Amino acid sequence: MGGLLVKCFMCLHSDIFEKYVKSWIAISAPFQGAPGYITTTLLNGVSFVEGWEQNFFISKWSMQQLLIQCPSIYELMACPKFCWSNIPLLQLWREKHDNCGNSITLLESYEPKEAVFLMIEALSSNMVGLNGMQMPLPLNLEILKWANETHEILSRAKVPGAIKFYNIYGTENATPHTVCYGSRESPILDLKQLLSIQAKYICVNGDGTVPAESAKADGLDAVARVGVPADHRGIICNRHVFRILKHWLKAGERDPYYNPLNDYVIIPTAFELERHNEEWDLVSSDTSSSDEKVADHPLLVGALSISRDGKVQSNAEAEATIVHPQCEGKQLVEVRESYFGVPI
Repeated sequence: MGGLLVKCFMCLHSDIFEKYVKSWIAISAPFQGAPGYITTTLLNGVSFVEGWEQNFFISKWSMQQLLIQCPSIYELMACPKFCWSNIPLLQLWREKHDNCGNSITLLESYEPKEAVFLMIEALSSNMVGLNGMQMPLPLNLEILKWANETHEILSRAKVPGAIKFYNIYGTENATPHTVCYGSRESPILDLKQLLSIQAKYICVNGDGTVPAESAKADGLDAVARVGVPADHRGIICNRHVFRILKHWLKAGERDPYYNPLNDYVIIPTAFELERHNEEWDLVSSDTSSSDEKVADHPLLVGALSISRDGKVQSNAEAEATIVHPQCEGKQLVEVRESYFGVPI
């Protein structure tokens, strides 16, 4: 959510932003929303813990009553003008009658703009108890209007020329995207039922909260965008992310050969070196002088074929280039690799 706040401030006060900011790194920012979680949050509430721990946390329904008046929640609804490659839907199993009066159950799907009208109807009789009285708590259309205006502001945002923008987003976690209520056996008869029914999610790739498609669609001129296998909260503690941050912010001792876009390197083991000794041309430090050029040395290239636990066969190609720095007696090796895995 902080990413949206920074982007909005940058758009409204670009002169101040450019004056005090040199680099901006967004981490798991829901630039186009988090539609799966937000839909169920507004209709059913949300809980950040499971099982017995829920007894020590605010109930889902209490969270719903709090968040339905929270502007930032509306800003996390699916951006209405974003062209999704995988459109987030609100799906309902509903009972219909054909021309002969026979009852049939159909699965209806609604895109984000259409889904809003269903949510308005579902929450039309939503009530909250206060001092012994029942007060109406429907979907707040004024806040929804403000959120749409915020989306318009965010769509116009540009990164000032002197500022470097980077984007890190989480991947490889099942992330709620499409929400489905009811079933073929138990269809929805009244939209007001949605408030008391457990939803089912259809998930996509992301950090468990924000879809990767949303997080990387910042709409800005980014120096780099990097996906990291991590969940929404755990990504902050990820060592891979910490190394990327150090590299981009030029903090600490800098590794001139590190590339965040290709962070993982496979280096041959001693066993593999011995096994392929006849195939590879190995150059040791004591056989070359400091004034020789890099071009005088052949590239060390070898193909490896390995198996792991009998489940995966893989081929990796490693290429190493010897680089001679000014300091005599030392060598740096840049290793590049490509990896191909085929499940059996």
